[in-house]
Amino acid sequence: MVTIVDRKSKLLLAKPVKKRTTALVSEAIIQLLKPYIDYTHTLTPDNGKEFSYHQKIAKQLETNVYFANPYSSWERGLNEHTNGLLGQNLPKQMAFDNLSENQVNKAVVLLNNRPRKSLN
Repeated sequence: MVTIVDRKSKLLLAKPVKKRTTALVSEAIIQLLKPYIDYTHTLTPDNGKEFSYHQKIAKQLETNVYFANPYSSWERGLNEHTNGLLGQNLPKQMAFDNLSENQVNKAVVLLNNRPRKSLN
């Protein structure tokens, strides 16, 4: 599953992908962010090989892509934390590769509408 979280608003965007391939992941990122292209200034993915089309993503979304340092998950803490919260709203013990887009969308809506102390 591809997840994108806005640092300021904490808005979550997510899309299931059948396999963690470079082509599928980059297409999912572009599809998720294309409606928000005017608000997308930077992306910070982890160092997985599925992000090797980062130049294509940057060009299509007219944005800059930066990478976290290896083994430094705290540099992407909001995304890691949000992934944990997202998992609370998905069926337990279910592999992410079996999730439907509808299941993911329902979990995303629940999380995006959840009250957040940091957002008052």
